[in-house]
Amino acid sequence: MRHRKSGRKLKRTASHRRATLASLSTALLRHKRITTTVAKAKETRMVVEKIITRARRAAVQTDKPAVRIHATREVARLIKDRSVVAELFSTIVEKIGSRPGGYTRIVRLGQRPGDAAELAVIELVDFNTGQDVAKTAPPTKKKTAPKRKPKKASTKAEADEAGTKES
Repeated sequence: MRHRKSGRKLKRTASHRRATLASLSTALLRHKRITTTVAKAKETRMVVEKIITRARRAAVQTDKPAVRIHATREVARLIKDRSVVAELFSTIVEKIGSRPGGYTRIVRLGQRPGDAAELAVIELVDFNTGQDVAKTAPPTKKKTAPKRKPKKASTKAEADEAGTKES
């Protein structure tokens, strides 16, 4: 039974899951928007929200450099790219400002053609990357059966017969 157990397994071992979420979190902080499955997006959101909150709280306490160093090291345990960590503590934290939470947004896109997995875009809320999510979503056009053209009469007798049926 899975009572009171949070998180999704994502059909991975613990180490593989940790590596996957670290990779997705790094990509999200680098590019500000990524496309993945809904389950991975929801798990990534939990990880990224905690990382950004930790960085934001450390930035508020500027009078204590030890706090910022400690927070940087804690974030760097998960985010291995130093340039992304530096960008998090400078650009991303400044843009977020005093937002109390909810730094990410998940928008569902529909199903992937190959395996029908439910896709979603996860993005940082305060970063407008110039793309509209509606443009990235696949069109939801309904498939209709092709319309048939009426048969042409091949002989004069069939034409007369078709003409009498119409009147």
